[in-house]
Order: sequence, then structure tokens, then C-alpha cells
Amino acid sequence: MWIFLAIQILFLIWVITGAASGSGTPEECRGLTGDNLKLCEDANDVGTTIGVGLVIGLWAAVDVILGFTYVVYRLATRRC
Repeated sequence: MWIFLAIQILFLIWVITGAASGSGTPEECRGLTGDNLKLCEDANDVGTTIGVGLVIGLWAAVDVILGFTYVVYRLATRRC
């Protein structure tokens, strides 16, 4: 149970830091103005969204694998 909770906390921290890294003006966009700045910031936001989405997908996959492993373990250790 504690391992499962530790993994959940690690993924939560990963998602929060990933989402927070997309805030502000990216270094690549400094010096741009007008439409070019808006386009660069929007592209950065899309990249951040894709990255956070992939982390959440990995999180769900790990949870399914952990759940399946727990079920197999419980079935293997039960008494007849």
C-alpha cells in the first residue's frame, strides 16, 4: 500500500512540475513581438499539454499494472 501511495505522489509531483514549467514566456520566445510572440507562446503551451498528457497516460498505465500485479499476488497467496 505504501509503495502504491509513493508512486502516486511521485506522479503527482511530476504532473505539477511539468504543468508549471509551461508558465511564463519561454526563452525561445524572448525578443519576439506581436503575432510571432503569440504563436511561439501557443506552441509552447501545446507542447506542455502534450507532455503532461503523456505523463498522465503513463500514470494510468502504471496504476493498471500495479493493480493487476496486486490481484495476481492476492490470488496466489490465498488459502484454499
